[in-house]
Amino acid sequence: MTWGGTLPHDSGMPKRSRMPRDPNQLAKAVVDFATRQREPDPEPRPKNPAAVELGRLGGLAGGKARAASMTPEERRDSARKAALARWATPRT
Repeated sequence: MTWGGTLPHDSGMPKRSRMPRDPNQLAKAVVDFATRQREPDPEPRPKNPAAVELGRLGGLAGGKARAASMTPEERRDSARKAALARWATPRT
């Protein structure tokens, strides 16, 4: 199944407002937001492409290294647990 170039799970976490927990600061933030005096959230810092690539490489190699260190019984149990988890999730 294709999703037009992007998959639903590729969108990342939803953006949440950073409202303060202190009641006084929260009240001021609500008033500023209601009167449109609140400053926009700062732009997120760009990711370092080299760090992203290293993380991806580690993730790609991690599963193979884990499987190589497991006994056949542990691999079987892990595969059974993964299959049960896949089939337990309803498809939409």
